[in-house]
Amino acid sequence: MRSSKPVNGVEILQAWFAGPAYDTHRHDTYAIGLTDQGVQSYDYRGAKRTSTPGKVMVLHPDELHNGRAGSDEGFGYRMLYVDPACISDAVRVIVGRPCPLPFVRESVSENKVLAHAIQLVSMCSEKAKETLARDEIILHLANGLIAGDPDCNKLNRKYTINYQAVDRAREYLYHANNRIVHSTELEKVTGLTRYDLSRQFRKVLGTSPYRYSVNRRLDAARQLIQQNKPIVEVAFETGFSDQAHFSRLFKSACGITPGRYASIAK
Repeated sequence: MRSSKPVNGVEILQAWFAGPAYDTHRHDTYAIGLTDQGVQSYDYRGAKRTSTPGKVMVLHPDELHNGRAGSDEGFGYRMLYVDPACISDAVRVIVGRPCPLPFVRESVSENKVLAHAIQLVSMCSEKAKETLARDEIILHLANGLIAGDPDCNKLNRKYTINYQAVDRAREYLYHANNRIVHSTELEKVTGLTRYDLSRQFRKVLGTSPYRYSVNRRLDAARQLIQQNKPIVEVAFETGFSDQAHFSRLFKSACGITPGRYASIAK
């Protein structure tokens, strides 16, 4: 079992168990998970639940549940524990007005929006440490929870765009291409809440503030590599936590490693 410390309202757990895993307990967070292998069983809200690879599980705050293997082979899964206050703020932005927390009636489902959010953060736990990345993840989770709650889907949603605020955010991120930018900075620059900005930014520019920021930092990194800077220095000068983190993001954006890029960019 591997678990991160809670960062910006999100904790990440990855685990594999055989036989009994957890006695009956409860969390004060949402627990949103993805079964990776085997059969995962648990008792929740008066019924036995079973999840198999690719299925998503949603456990609501303060609900009793347990956990065990549903077969002799054991099971593996990933789970996000999310502060309900973060979900509440994001849902209010998506729906356009205050409303109750989403309640997903089907604890086990094939909710692709939630599965994508889990994969997004668990592929690289470094993302959870950046507030802009956290904002993107929370919005995905909120959208997925809304999709699983028929009552939330009945609410009218307001979609307004403050183009000037989005442009200020874009300009700010464009020039801050050598460091991590925090959500609070963009809130001051734009006058929008972090979730409202993240939603509007994607609608106008087709990407999230986090991804836009990372790509501008990678643009700066490519220029430094072309100047024959050592890759470890490039990672540091463009605000990545370490060379390994930089290399993963560079390859995901460019299709080749920084070392390979350096060899062909000369």
